[in-house]
Amino acid sequence: MIRLGLLLLIVPPLVMLGLYFWELADVRACQLDGGHWDYVASVCRDSAQEFAPWVERAPFLVNGGMLTSIVGLLLCMVGLAQRRQR
Repeated sequence: MIRLGLLLLIVPPLVMLGLYFWELADVRACQLDGGHWDYVASVCRDSAQEFAPWVERAPFLVNGGMLTSIVGLLLCMVGLAQRRQR
């Protein structure tokens, strides 16, 4: 139970960080070319675009990842509590 809990606790934030830095690389490349990043369409444009936070663009990914991490934390706590009672 502890292994599953650790997996659920650690993997979702790593996936979200990976996707965040992947998008950040695209944003920086667009800015270096003199463009403006359109966060909603995920394309580089010539005119300035409004910023849209990640939680508005991918709420299932962000909220689901955080909920999965909380479930992983609870599984770790239950696993550790059961180990102590034995």
